[in-house]
Amino acid sequence: MNKRIFRITVNGRVYEVEVEEISSTSVGTQVSQNTTPAPSAPPVSAPSVSQVTPPKSQATPVSAPAVEKKPTAPAPEGGTVVSAPMPGKILKVAVKEGESVSKGDLLVVLEAMKMENEIFSPADGVVKQVAVSAGDSVNTGDLLVVIG
Repeated sequence: MNKRIFRITVNGRVYEVEVEEISSTSVGTQVSQNTTPAPSAPPVSAPSVSQVTPPKSQATPVSAPAVEKKPTAPAPEGGTVVSAPMPGKILKVAVKEGESVSKGDLLVVLEAMKMENEIFSPADGVVKQVAVSAGDSVNTGDLLVVIG
């Protein structure tokens, strides 16, 4: 009898499956990692694939609720866009439209994972647009400030 071991990933979980050839017309399977063995396949003329499902005791993943993205005006031509590097809540906006800023000046304080993250100006210029205010929730990539 010929045995072969395969590694199969189902829904992000890895299973090792041992397949044993019983005869030229039937295939038997055995699954490790404390899972329910897949039933033996009926006699067939060609190899078949059995679907392995995780045990029912495993929790079903729950997706996060969708966050509604606020519409923002497009960035002006030639402006430097400063976007949120991660999702979080705006604690402080340190600049106003029309204000001059230098590279390295504080623009926004973003709270993410219980930490305050300071977002600094990447360039010298004048603040053309402030797209957020204190208390706003933002997602990764959301527009914060435009510097022209």
